[in-house]
Amino acid sequence: METREIRIYVREFAKMEELDENSQKLLMLARQTASNAYAPYSGFKVGAAVEMANGELVAGSNQENMAYPSGLCAERVALFAAGSRFPDVPMKSIAVTAVNKDGKIPAIAAPCGACRQVMLESEVRAGQKIRIILDGQSITVLEGVDSLLPFSFKQEYL
Repeated sequence: METREIRIYVREFAKMEELDENSQKLLMLARQTASNAYAPYSGFKVGAAVEMANGELVAGSNQENMAYPSGLCAERVALFAAGSRFPDVPMKSIAVTAVNKDGKIPAIAAPCGACRQVMLESEVRAGQKIRIILDGQSITVLEGVDSLLPFSFKQEYL
């Protein structure tokens, strides 16, 4: 048996103003978009915004449905909309935020496994890493989906 260690490096920022201007703009759009979420069952509103290589920004919010699991997470709404609008343009960054029933941002707005897999596919399609900005009590920035999904399911495994 062999034991291996996997290290994930993240950058944490105490407040949004510490981010570069583009990241601030992207995170603000995600926060604004969270207010458009349709979350009558969970009360958990999520917003996501994607920055494209051409400078365009595409946002999405979570959309719940009483016939669970027919709803969709904010990250996938934004990623699919970006891919639909700009199919040949790489995605540079995605910002994700969430607000609970009490209007508070959780410790970190971490994407679910399905959203992580869709982010990975977006990276593979573009041939470049996507910068991930996760809102929370502090702001966590990761350089690529491998930091969120170290044992990812990739095309070469098919």
